[in-house]
Amino acid sequence: MPDTLTQEQRRRCMSHIRSKNTKPEILVRHELFRRGYRYRINVSKLPGKPDIVLPKYKTVIFINGCFWHGHEGCKHFVQPKSNVEYWKSKILRNQQRDKETILKLQQLGWKVVIIWECEINKSQLLQTINQIVSIIRSAP
Repeated sequence: MPDTLTQEQRRRCMSHIRSKNTKPEILVRHELFRRGYRYRINVSKLPGKPDIVLPKYKTVIFINGCFWHGHEGCKHFVQPKSNVEYWKSKILRNQQRDKETILKLQQLGWKVVIIWECEINKSQLLQTINQIVSIIRSAP
């Protein structure tokens, strides 16, 4: 199925997709702050520029979009029907980069927490935050 938008319309649409301060990130940050955890955001000195960094606990949190990072078995991840090869290779590159970033951070002694976009909704937010807190407090 061909794209129904012109190249200019598609470019404009794609340019409005955020990479920072997304709604899921903001929800997690607000809940962490409410519980007394202090953090930094998008620390560029660390591999992968993590979404949330808790320096005191040597923990980083990545909040991954289900589509962009290829969350298998998730209703939010559907392989596009147009330009299939491009999207397939893009998502595979993202997944490979994620693995490399996690490995680098772990080698530097950081705990890495991955949260998927689908795990952050009103009904699951508290459960997700509780899991993060248990990881933060666990021994290194």
